[in-house]
This record gives sequence, structure tokens and C-alpha cells, in this order.
Amino acid sequence: MPQTLSDDRPLTFEDMAGWFAAGAKPRESFRVGSEHEKFVFRTTDDRPVPYDGPAGIRALMEGLMRFGWTPVTEPGPGPDGGEVLIGLNRGMENISLEPGGQFELSGAPLQTMHDICEETGRHLEEVKTVAAELGLGFLGLGFTPDWRREDIPVMPKGRYRIMRRYMPLVGTKGLDMMFRTCTVQANLDFSSEADMRAKFRVSLALQPVVTALFANSPFVEGKPSGLLSSRAAVWADTDADRTGMLPFVFEDGFGYEAYARYVLSVPMYFVKRDGRYIDVAGRSFADFVAGRLPEVEGEHATLKDWADHASTAFPEVRLKQYLEMRGADGGPTSRLCALPALWAGLLYDDAALAAAWDLVKDWTMEERAQLCRDAPRLALKAKVHGRLVRDIARDVVALAHEGLRRRDRLSGGMVDESSYLGEIEDIAESGITAAERLLDLYHGPWAGDVTHAYQAFAY
Repeated sequence: MPQTLSDDRPLTFEDMAGWFAAGAKPRESFRVGSEHEKFVFRTTDDRPVPYDGPAGIRALMEGLMRFGWTPVTEPGPGPDGGEVLIGLNRGMENISLEPGGQFELSGAPLQTMHDICEETGRHLEEVKTVAAELGLGFLGLGFTPDWRREDIPVMPKGRYRIMRRYMPLVGTKGLDMMFRTCTVQANLDFSSEADMRAKFRVSLALQPVVTALFANSPFVEGKPSGLLSSRAAVWADTDADRTGMLPFVFEDGFGYEAYARYVLSVPMYFVKRDGRYIDVAGRSFADFVAGRLPEVEGEHATLKDWADHASTAFPEVRLKQYLEMRGADGGPTSRLCALPALWAGLLYDDAALAAAWDLVKDWTMEERAQLCRDAPRLALKAKVHGRLVRDIARDVVALAHEGLRRRDRLSGGMVDESSYLGEIEDIAESGITAAERLLDLYHGPWAGDVTHAYQAFAY
């Protein structure tokens, strides 16, 4: 029986693998979760927003409490301790604060895409109501179009101080990932180890195709970057120990234990005790299990520590007690709803899942790795295994469409969930990404001024 998170006895490897296994649930209990991040900017000058001040990020969170959100705090960084507001909670919904002030909704696990889009719309209306009073706006792109990294205020969250110190030691783009990117994510369930394996393999192989479909970040510091997803490109040089394609997922025998061994190999960031983050970046979790971390001498890792550590691995698809699909640029409301719809249509319908595997099962690891490199730059014009990604994307979206139709989850207006795929169906059919349309605006009506994005693509 897997440990509960409150169990503080020393861990075994069986406990670690068992923690992932404990996420399995019957199909009738499957849910979908959606997460999205957005940039917060001052509407007077389109600049980033500090944490403190009468119109800062903290004031924005405090203003949202009128809608029933409760505060999430941690001990402050100053000598007097104190509590710092770092997020909000309402039932199973959470608002969290990213390193540069990006505002994230981590939605509740919900039954249908209609529920997810309603939740997303409600959240956006709430934050816009408060933001309007503070002179703030929200931008839906995958990478900030013109801010320099040094211009972005740092949020006072303990784990980010550790990451900020460690990231430059292991890559050149980690701080860009932290401060200048926004993504949209979908979380889905599995019923067994075999079901997890099938879903993990399909979603990991297809993740670069989804990156291409959702590419929406062609600018860096006011100019075209030469990329269509600048957000996706930073992951190539963030931290090779915890990012990228995972070849072992496609090997015979892959399961909970193989993923646990991977997470065990990932260097640590922190140990959390009494709400405080202790910097152990670069240390071995195996040493922590054995009680050999000098920063917490004599302490042995618990299952809660393992869950925390599992959240610091950043592959394109991540296993926790559910599967997270992590590789899409932020965008408008329509695409925030499209991403979970796409993955639910593919992974929650047996016929769609099997057909999706047929699309990718013959790709070699070299082809998968090359596609990861090509997708941020070429998007739908990339090729893999002799096919254009655009053609693969059309097949994938069509499979998801049929999977959602077979799910037959109808809205009050008797519309099924496939309606949320409309925008990415158009992108796949045309072969023109949102990023390419942004570049057309930049070279045309915007006359080389990316600040027009703050009006054109604000929520």
C-alpha cells in the first residue's frame, strides 16, 4: 500500500514507484485538468508589474479574494520572517505565482471540456475585473515580446530563489524560461500501468507536433527571434538533467519503476521544512533517502519530499499521479480550451489512442530528437519520418475530433466537445501558425512595433 503524504518513515524505492502507481483510477473517475499562465503588464506603459505596491501583483491577488479565493502564504525572505502571499486557493482551483509575476490558473479536475472552458472564462473575468481597477492587463503569448530579463521583477517565492541561483550553472536559458515564458497545460488520468505507458508514449512522441500547432512566440526583445516558438526553444538549454525527450519511455518494460529511477537521477533543488525552502540544489535525492544531506543532517526523505522532488523534473510530458502535457505556448482563450480538448480526445478514447500510436510508433529516437529541435523553428513546416508536421497535425486533430465526438459530452446547447478544436483545426488545415500571423502583423500594420501586441492580444 503506498504511503500517504503524511507518512514520515524513510522511503524505499518501492514507495517511490508506488507513489506514481497510486494515481491510477477507474475510467469512470477520469477527469481533465487545465493550467495556463499569462503575462501581467501595466496598461499605461506595457511594462512588467512588481510584487509590491498599490498596483502590484500582491494587490491583484488581494483583490481577487472578494471572489472567494483564500490566501496561500509562505514564510518571508526577510530577517523577521513574516508571511508572504504567494498564491490563492478556492476548492480545487489554485492561482499560483510564477517567477516573473506570470499569473497561473491551475484548474480543478473536471469532467468535460465545457466545464473547463467555463472555469477558464470565469477566472479571466475575475482577474480582468480586479486588474482594470489597478491599471493592469494580461497578455496571452508564449514569450514576452519585448521585455528584457533584467527588467522583470522577481517574485518573493522561496523555491524560485534557489532555482535562480542554480539555473545559470546548468544551462544558458533557464532564467529565460523562469521569467519570460508562458504556457498552457493539460493533465489527464490513467487506469493502470499499461494505460499510463500507452498514453505517455503517444503524448511524448506527439508533443513537438502540439508545440508546432500552438506556436505563438516569434519575438524576443522587440524583434523576430527566428523562431516560431521562442518559449519551446529555451527548454533546449535550460537543464539537460531534467528536460527534453525521455528515450526510456519507448523502451520495453517502461513503467512506474523506470520513471521513478529517472526522477531519482534528477538533481535536487530544495528540501521544504516548516514552509521554508532549504537550498540543496545539485544534491542527490538518493543521498537524502539515506540521510546523507549535510544541509539537513540526519534527516531522511519522506513521501512528501518525493512528491516535491517529482515536481522539479521538467520533461515535455511529466508523470505525477496523473500525466501532464506541458509543451504548448500560451495564447487566447480559444486555444486555452483547445489544448485539453485535443489531449482528451486523443487519450481518453481507445480508438483514437491506438490510431495516434500508429502515427508515431515507427519514429526512431533520432527522428524524435530532431523534431524537438525543429518544431520551435519550423513548426508545421518541419518533417519527421518523411512526412510534413502539418500533415501529421491534421491527422492528430482529426483523431481528437472523432474521439471527442465519441465521448458524447454535450453542453446545455447540445454541442459536443469537438467544438473547442475549431481554431487548431483551422491552423492545421492552413499550415499557418499563430506565430506566423504575428509576424505578418509585425511586418505589415504594426510597422515593426511589437508593443501593438499588448492591445491586440490582451485578454
